[in-house]
Amino acid sequence: MFTRKVAAAIIGLGVFAVLVMQGGETLGSVGIGDPTWRDAELHGATARAVVCIIAGASLLATGWLYRLLFCPLELLRAPDDVGYIAENGRSKAQAANEVRRRRKTGELPPVYPNGWYRVLDSHMLERGEVKNVSVVGEQVAVFRGQDGKAYVVDAYCPHLGANLAVGGRVVGSCIECPFHGWQFRGNDGKCVRIPYAEKVPEFAKVHRWPSCEVNSQILVWFHCDGEDPQWTVPEQQEIAKGEWVYRGRTEHFINAHIEEIPENAADIAHLAHLHTPGIVSGVDLRYTNSKTWEFLRHYWKVQWEPESEPNKHCSQMLVKHSLTVFGHHWSLLDVHVVARQVGPGVVFLLFDHSFLGRGVIMHCVTPVEPLLQCVSHTIFYQSNIPPLVPKFILKAECIQFERDVMIWNNKKYISKPLLVKEDSAIQKHRRWFSQFYSENSPRLQYQQDNLNF
Repeated sequence: MFTRKVAAAIIGLGVFAVLVMQGGETLGSVGIGDPTWRDAELHGATARAVVCIIAGASLLATGWLYRLLFCPLELLRAPDDVGYIAENGRSKAQAANEVRRRRKTGELPPVYPNGWYRVLDSHMLERGEVKNVSVVGEQVAVFRGQDGKAYVVDAYCPHLGANLAVGGRVVGSCIECPFHGWQFRGNDGKCVRIPYAEKVPEFAKVHRWPSCEVNSQILVWFHCDGEDPQWTVPEQQEIAKGEWVYRGRTEHFINAHIEEIPENAADIAHLAHLHTPGIVSGVDLRYTNSKTWEFLRHYWKVQWEPESEPNKHCSQMLVKHSLTVFGHHWSLLDVHVVARQVGPGVVFLLFDHSFLGRGVIMHCVTPVEPLLQCVSHTIFYQSNIPPLVPKFILKAECIQFERDVMIWNNKKYISKPLLVKEDSAIQKHRRWFSQFYSENSPRLQYQQDNLNF
């Protein structure tokens, strides 16, 4: 946005300069010492300056209005942008690094549960393009072949270790190493060509990750023992048919164990305390309960339950949201949400409102490192509903989510928490989530203090 404003300012100044020069040439026939010339020059230059300013402001306003009404909302936060308090002259990055160094991690469960994880949204990967992505502590190359299919393989070439995603080239349905030109097939990882060798060894291959492309997202399957996928991510028919269209996404990096994030669904009590203040009160928990914003309050009724066979890897949270303004209930803004979690890393937040329409937010949690999660929220909404509606919903959800981020980024994981009977769903959730760990699931052995943002 800043560069667009600068460009508009430069264009405005350029137009102004042209007008001034043209004006000077027109008035050049009048004697320079003539008072008429000086008055005409002054009034003409002033008028042209005003016109340029108005034109520039109009262009900026038109661009802003167009983005507001028609463009998807994209809010991409850096790891140190949200959830840290920068005081005493420290930067956000310094505050984040200090928290990472001093925080106690607690007795953690395994850090990488078995399941499906989002690596990219479909529109982020063009045909013939390759991207480097970090997932479950590994580097992978995600590329789209000329056949239109997305493939995921280990990023490092087994030959001499070059990163296939950094300078690598897509050839047909293969990825070509930028170092020596070895080509690896996307569907099985087998090397099919070595430019300078007479024969390609049978054992020459790069590890291929099981992947799928569904709901306009590319996902990979992780299992610590290398087992094949044990379930599939369901397809949202409205997205597949084009009835619901992309309206934006948010992205955050959370400095916490992955289990902390979905556990919020079963932590019903936190909603009444953390998420009752209106979204206008912001995300900094030091100020969200300010009396200035008490006129706007959110209220929640929530129920969480795991599903039974054959969908034991799924759970559901039923949410009823209501809003009061100056104590008056606005029933028009009552929203019912069904949040269905599929495995450890994918949640469907389904909205159904008689006036505001229907849609879904795809909430995806992808482990980047043992205690660093990439969380994305991608919204698809009815194509006949003005984009401003889903963009507002996504922004409101983002504000509420960033309040949780401030908690997660600074908390310690408690393996044996002190609970009351009203917290019973938390233990039920932990038992449900434990199915995604295996005996060989990796655990955090130590925490490095020098992994600074």
